[in-house]
This record gives sequence, C-alpha cells and structure tokens, in this order.
Amino acid sequence: MSKSASSSPDKIIVYRSRASKNRDTAKAVKDTRERLQTSGQAISTYEREMMDLHLAAVQQSAAIMPLLIMIVGLTANYFDGDLNLFPWMLASLCVHSANLLLARQARKGNNSAEDAAKWRRRLIAGQLVAGVCWAWFAYKGCTQCGASYFFFFKGATLLVALSATSFAMFMLRGATLFTFAPVVLALAVASLIDRDPLDVALTAVFTATLAFFAFMTDRLYSSNVKLLSFQSEKDDLIAELEVANSMSDEARRRAEEANLAKSRFLASMSHELRTPLNAILGFSEVMATEVMGPLNNPTYKEYVQDIHASGQHLLDLINEILDLSRIEAGRYQLNEESIQLVDITEDCIGMVQLRARAKNIQIADQFEPDMPSLWADEKAIRQVILNLLSNAVKFTPQGGEVVVKVGWTASGGQYVSIKDDGPGIPEEEIPVVLSAFGQGSIAIKSAEQGTGLGLPIVQALLHKHDGSFLLKSRLREGTEAIAILPAKRVLQSVPAVEDMQAIDRKKKSFA
Repeated sequence: MSKSASSSPDKIIVYRSRASKNRDTAKAVKDTRERLQTSGQAISTYEREMMDLHLAAVQQSAAIMPLLIMIVGLTANYFDGDLNLFPWMLASLCVHSANLLLARQARKGNNSAEDAAKWRRRLIAGQLVAGVCWAWFAYKGCTQCGASYFFFFKGATLLVALSATSFAMFMLRGATLFTFAPVVLALAVASLIDRDPLDVALTAVFTATLAFFAFMTDRLYSSNVKLLSFQSEKDDLIAELEVANSMSDEARRRAEEANLAKSRFLASMSHELRTPLNAILGFSEVMATEVMGPLNNPTYKEYVQDIHASGQHLLDLINEILDLSRIEAGRYQLNEESIQLVDITEDCIGMVQLRARAKNIQIADQFEPDMPSLWADEKAIRQVILNLLSNAVKFTPQGGEVVVKVGWTASGGQYVSIKDDGPGIPEEEIPVVLSAFGQGSIAIKSAEQGTGLGLPIVQALLHKHDGSFLLKSRLREGTEAIAILPAKRVLQSVPAVEDMQAIDRKKKSFA
C-alpha cells in the first residue's frame, strides 16, 4: 500500500533533484552573462583565436615566400652573373624554414591567452630576422649593373615581398612593420651614403608603401577581431537562449504541476468542505430561529448568529474559488438561452435593495426602452450584475447613491453600467483589483472586506460570452463598472407571420 502511494503521480510533484537542477541552471546563466559582458572589451580576449588563425594561414602558404626568394635569386644570377644573390637566398631560406618550425611549435603550444602572447613575441622576433635578410637585399648594390635596371629590379622585388608578407601575416599584429622596418633603415643608410636620387626615391616610395600596408593590416586585424567578437556573442546568446528555454520549460512544468495540484485539491475538498458547512449553517439557523425551544441566554443567540454569518461567508468564499477554478480550467459550460438584460438587472437590484436601505443608499436606474433579448447564460449574467451591485453598495458611504444603466453600445451590443459615489480606487491599483485575490488599499481598510475574487469572476464570465469589462475610477470621486456584451449576442426581433403576410399584400398592391 505504501509503495503504491509513494509511486502515485498525484503525489510525486516536487522532485528532489529540482533544487540542484535550478542551481546548475542559474550558474550557467550567470557564466553566460559574464561572458557576454566581458566579450569585446579587450583585443587580448581573442589573442589565442587570432594566433590559431595566423598559424593555420602560415602552414597553408608555407611555399609562397621560399618560391619568391628562389625566383628573385635565380633571376638575378641568370641575367647578371656579377649580381651574386646565392648567399642571400640561402640565408633567407634558412630563416624562413626556422620561422616555419617556430610556427609549428607555436601551434602545438598555443593553449591559452598567455601562451599566445608569448608565441607572438617569438614569431615577431623571427619576422625581424627575416626582415634583416630583406635589408641585406635592399642594401646590396651592383656596380656592374645598369643603375635604372637594378633600381627597378630592387624596387619591384621589395614591393612584391611587402605585399606577400602583408597578406600572409596580417593576423599577426605588427608583423609587417617589424619585418620591413630594417629594410627602410637599410635603404635610408644606402641613400645617405651614395646620395643617389634613385635610392632616395626608392626609400621614400617604400616607406610610404610600408606605412600604407601597416595601416591596412592593422585594419584587417581589427576587423577579424570584431568578427570573432560577434561570433562569440552569437554563441553566448544561443547558449543563454538555450538556458532560458530550459528554465522556461522547468517553470512551465512546475506551474502545470501546481495548477494540477490545485485542481485536484479543489475537486477532492469541495464536497468535504461543503458538507460540514451545510450542517453548521443548518443547525445554527435552527438555533437562531429557536425551533427546538428558546435560548435562555441572549449571548448564546448572538453567538449562533455569528456562527451562521461566518459559515455563510466561508461557503460563499468556497463557491467563488470553485467558480474561478472551473473557469480557468475551461470546465465552465454556458447554458445559453434568450434573456432580457433589463429584467435580470431589476431582479439583482431587488436582491441588494435591503442592504442599500440599511445604509440609506438610493439606487437609481436608467434603462433604455424596448431592449431586445440576448443569447447568454442567465445564471452567469445574473452573477456578474449581482457582484458589481454588491461591490457598489459595499463601498458607497451612508446616504450615497448608486446609478444603474442598461443601454446600447456604439457597436450594437448591450451594456450594464453601475456607478457609485464611494471613495474610488487609485489608478495604479486598478490592475491589482482586477487580479485574483487582489484588493486595493480602500478595500483593505474597509470593515466589509471581500475575497478579491468578484471582479476576476466577472471578467472571466464576460470573456466566456465574448464580452468585455471596463473599470473606471477616480480617487474620492467614485467608481463605474461596465459589463459589455457584443452585438452578436443580441437577438433581433422577428416580425410575426401575420405581419409578414400583410407586408407581402402591400407590395403586391403597389406593384
């Protein structure tokens, strides 16, 4: 028996793992938001990613620079044997090979941002050595070569090398500048020593080109960092959306379980609560009316009346809670029929008239004549109007007035308006009053406090009829509650059969 009870789905609602699961979810959300807040604040955040991209590009374009060096060296020696570039070519190839080995080691050891910064310094140093080799080429002269021929050859070679290096190394920040700064220095020294106008021009042109390429590579580097930042933010946002979706599913599941538990509780307790209350109300009423004989002590009679009033109040509360729960669960079925809104309103006024007279409150009615019938649930509409009238009488002061109107809406529907001259409701408290169990500050201070379910039930019942509810109120000026039923609920009057036959006869006579 205990085993089946413990495994019942009605009783297993709260799982033991829920607390730890929620803690893990909250921690994941916190970590994701911290990543979102810190991403993009500093370029060093993406140093490792940029280093990985650079090392991959170096591996893919490993043959470009050696091929260029060999073409330059072999071409120079083929056209002019006096221009011996074999020592330079051999030194450049060795330096390039060393840089490739350094890049391969860096790719294995690039595990963190600190490692990326360390390997970046080493790779920049390797590029500086390669720049010394290019400075050797730039400083080298050729006394036997034609001045213009060697000038154009040297300038074209250096510009091609600058372009190739810039596009291959732009993801290593500062690589282009550190590689060709020695070249600028070598050209400047050569132009100062020889004072050749062509060397001076080459130095100026190459320096300007280096500045341009350094600027462009820096812009490309920054653009790649921004792309990485956007990619990281997108990934973080996706992660946070997944976490939020998980939390939403958990919250929805918990809400469904809580609603299911509430519905089961109300369904199982409604009979158990009403049965003893009916007994309390019945016996207290018998005692209050002294059916079985007089109560000798008048204090006992007052106690009996208090018991009856309290029991009635509790029964009304239970009925309102059950009505609201049935409406929310979609189990409230309308029993629709043809009704007269004016007649129902008059009956409700008669029900609250005794309470109104006890407080010297006048109820004035203003009804439109010849209102057609409505297709609605009489019990529901009666409950709507009675709730609104009870609230109006409850909060209207001694000697006040309640005005009840029934008329047409602009769209052809019908409405009931109940206006009192009570203390009113502050504007910011109207949403609170319209919520379940919500009460405004005036209601809380009132001696006749209610359950806070009357207006939510009114809204729900009108919604079931495709209608609407308006609450207009001003502090110290009173409150007006308007229940509106749509035009499609109005039954248009149909002429009698005799009238239709008379109309047909008239048409024929005119024809």
